Amino acid sequence: MRTNAINALEAHTSGIQKLTLYAAQLVWIGGKFPIDIGVDFSWYPALGFNTQRPESQNNLRFELANVLFNLASLYTQLAVSLNRSTSDGLKSACNYFCQAAGVISHLKDTVIPDLRTTPPEDMDTMTLESLQQLLLAQAQECFWSKAVKDGLKDSLIAKLAAKVCDLYDQSAEYGTKSDIISTEWIHHMTAKHHHFAAAAQYRASLDCLDKRRYGEEVARLRDSLVCVNEALKESRWINKIVLGDLNGLKARVTEDLKRAEKDNDVIYLNLVPPKSELKTLDRAGMATPRIPQDVSDPYSTLDGVGSFSQPLFAKLVPYAVHVAVSIYDERKERLVNTKVIDELEGLTNKLREHAQPFSIKIDHS
Repeated sequence: MRTNAINALEAHTSGIQKLTLYAAQLVWIGGKFPIDIGVDFSWYPALGFNTQRPESQNNLRFELANVLFNLASLYTQLAVSLNRSTSDGLKSACNYFCQAAGVISHLKDTVIPDLRTTPPEDMDTMTLESLQQLLLAQAQECFWSKAVKDGLKDSLIAKLAAKVCDLYDQSAEYGTKSDIISTEWIHHMTAKHHHFAAAAQYRASLDCLDKRRYGEEVARLRDSLVCVNEALKESRWINKIVLGDLNGLKARVTEDLKRAEKDNDVIYLNLVPPKSELKTLDRAGMATPRIPQDVSDPYSTLDGVGSFSQPLFAKLVPYAVHVAVSIYDERKERLVNTKVIDELEGLTNKLREHAQPFSIKIDHS
């Protein structure tokens, strides 16, 4: 079962069941045995500078944490492998990204705090926070792409883009506080942050044009151009597709700005507000962490249907019961010693003191 789980490396949905089933058995076994079960589990870090050096721990929770990390990675691979140029592909990718973020959230909030040892170097709080925000940013970007594809209102597309911008910014901020997130990743996330800041302002400018707010249109186009130029400063860290999108956006913004400034100077004569006076764009956050049921309720996976789905060691008395019995025996012995034996010896000593003048022999039995 472990072999099936750790070898689920391809982006295929069959790997989900292998990983969640093994994770459920680990949770179940954790109730039957102590956390230091007597077996060393070895894993290679997924991120950082020591990915070629395995880490081993005699810890069931360490094993569970790594299995769940692999599950989040699998959900991400499934999302990336889809054709996101179609509506169905975008919906499925968004769902996978949200589930990946949900697994990371569960790992961060539930599993790692109960680890009882130092977390693996690629699972410290800042690293997991950065990964969760990055996954949510990609899920939110799918919503934005779907809105653009469906031709929704520019005001809504601007709100969706603004939230994408925020999530990439938060991911980069947490990444700078992590010892594991690479410089390349942080620069890439910074570029995406500026990219979607520019996209949000561009869509907001189109909304201003539609509502005849010509001065504000010019101001937002100018800010969009500033943002896209900031993103292009990170060009060495981003791939050709993103770079092409940025250059295409810059061309559209530049052309629209030239037209908007000319129209406003010649026809409308509206005051162009400075950036500090522009209303902050509203956000439309659509992406949220979604913990899969097999992770939030692992016992539901152990339904006895299929191989390895029967709970292991089902008839074994839970470890917590052994601990409770041991505590009970210890307290009982302490109570007998303090309340019975000690008091009996005290009374015997007093009786001996009173009986000594009369030479009465006291039998301790």
